[in-house]
Formats: sequence, structure tokens, C-alpha cells
Amino acid sequence: MKLNYLALSAVSLVMSTAAVHAREIHLGHASAETNPRHDAALFFAEKVEELSGGEMTVSVASNAQLGDDAEMMTALRLGTLDMSISSQGAMASIIEEATVVGLPFLFDSADAAWSVMDGEVGDMLTDRAEEKGVIVLGYWDNGIRLITNNVRPIIEPADLQGLKIRIPSDPMANDIFSTLGANPVPIPFAETYVALQQGVADGQENPAVNIESQKFQEVQDYISLSYHKWEFLPLLASKVTWAQFTEEEKGWLSEAATAATEYQRNNANEANETSLAIISEAAEVNEIDTEAFREATAPVYDKWREKYGDFVDALVSQSQAYSSAAVSQ
Repeated sequence: MKLNYLALSAVSLVMSTAAVHAREIHLGHASAETNPRHDAALFFAEKVEELSGGEMTVSVASNAQLGDDAEMMTALRLGTLDMSISSQGAMASIIEEATVVGLPFLFDSADAAWSVMDGEVGDMLTDRAEEKGVIVLGYWDNGIRLITNNVRPIIEPADLQGLKIRIPSDPMANDIFSTLGANPVPIPFAETYVALQQGVADGQENPAVNIESQKFQEVQDYISLSYHKWEFLPLLASKVTWAQFTEEEKGWLSEAATAATEYQRNNANEANETSLAIISEAAEVNEIDTEAFREATAPVYDKWREKYGDFVDALVSQSQAYSSAAVSQ
């Protein structure tokens, strides 16, 4: 009996020690748990635990529990948050070049956007991000954005005149909608439903999956299939936290991130198509005059070429190389 007791004690000690030394990573995002972003975050967490044999776990906090995208970006740089699935706009707040990826009508397909982000453009942004205190582990797909509102269908650029459109904290979104004559209103994503419900904003712009997961269609009458802007979702780690990991731990996280990026991208298009079908049942849907919008937003390209001419030209060239029906700007 004494030997059995000692054996059980030894096993218990080993298990307790493993539990004590298991490293817990805190990952935050601003979307609802019904959003595919959350599903991909859970996939990432499961993959990390699997690869590490339980030595590393990831705790996922949704619904901006750890702050909105801008707040989480600050927390990452300070080292008070380990990881986040951020927004392109929040990344652009520290690396302005990231804004340029959101030029209007730049990509004609998600595949084209992924090819560009997996190449020189993505590498450059990754390097710049590390200089600013965040490690990019993957560029996820946030879909191509649509416009919704409560005033009228948006068919021609003039239809946006004077409308208050909620945007994220993103200079490109501000430029696009200002150029089109709307009044862009930056509002945190988690506060957008109430803002639309109370008339603080007449409308907003987001991918179909974001609209559906946040139930914006409940408080919006019109959905315009503008497809005006593609955005990425960067999977980020704090450089402060990253420096504390062993090479083995970094390997687990990097491998899990690669798998999660593929998983998220493969599900993004299907999720947006499903969401579009759902929101179309609750609001009036219309097409836009795309060529009129391209012409109306040409000044946005001119503005950003003045600041990042080489980068804009390279991005446009690469997007055309990968797009099946790219239009020169």
C-alpha cells in the first residue's frame, strides 16, 4: 500500500507541476461569438494546445471584453495583452501604410487579396509592425465591405450625400466616404448597433458576415452591394510577450497560426455568402453603379500616391497581376 501511495503521489506531483508550468495566452477580439472570427480563434487555441501537448493554452475573449480594437492594439504594444485578432484600421493607426491596402475597388476577389498579402506587401507590413511592437502571425480575411443605411438605396455616389455613415477608426474609410459626400462617423464596432438604432449614424459599412453576426440588419432598411473595400484581419502577438517565449513555444504558435489562417480564409467566403442570404431577408438589397463609384473615388488614389507613391503603385500593380478583371486606377 505504501508503494502504491508513493506512486500515486508522484503522478499527482507531475500533473500538478505540468499545470503550474502551463503557459496561458490571453487573446482578445471585438466580434460576437457568432462571428467566424471567433470560430477561427477557437481553432487557433485548440491547435496551440494540441501542438504543445497542453503546455500552452489560449484563452479567447470575444465581444471587446478586453477593449475595442484600438485599445487592444495599445495593450499589445505595452505588453498587457498577449494576442489579438485586430482590424486593419487599428493596425493602420500604428502603420499608416496598412491603410493603403483598403484603397477603393482595389481587389476583384479574395484570392487576389490573399496572394498580395502573402507576398511582398504583407512582408513589408509585418516588418513595420514588429518595429512598432507587434508580431504579425497571419493575415486573415475580413471580407469585402457593403453599405447599409436607413434613408435610401445607395446606387449612385450622389445617394451618399449627407448621410452619416459609421466607419471604424480608419483614415481610408474616412477618405472614401468623405470623397463620396457622406459624413463618416468613427464609432467602435461594439457600439455600432446602438448607434444605428438611436440614429447616431444613418448607416455603416462592413462585410456581410459582420453585419449578420451583429444583427445590424435589424436596424437597417437598405443593403447596397458596393463591395467597395477589402480588408484583412491581422492575427497579432505582443512583441513584449513574444520575447518571453522559447523557440519551441514560438514554433507552436507560428504553426498554429498558419493552420488557423488557412482555416479562416477557407471559411470566410462561404460565411459571407451565407450571411448575405440571411441579411437579405431583413432589408432591401440593391446593386450599385460600380464604374460611377470607381470614377468618384479616383481622388482617393491621388491623395495616397502623394504620400506613399511607390507603395500604392506596387500594390495596384500586384492586385492587377492577381485579379481576373482588375481595372487600372
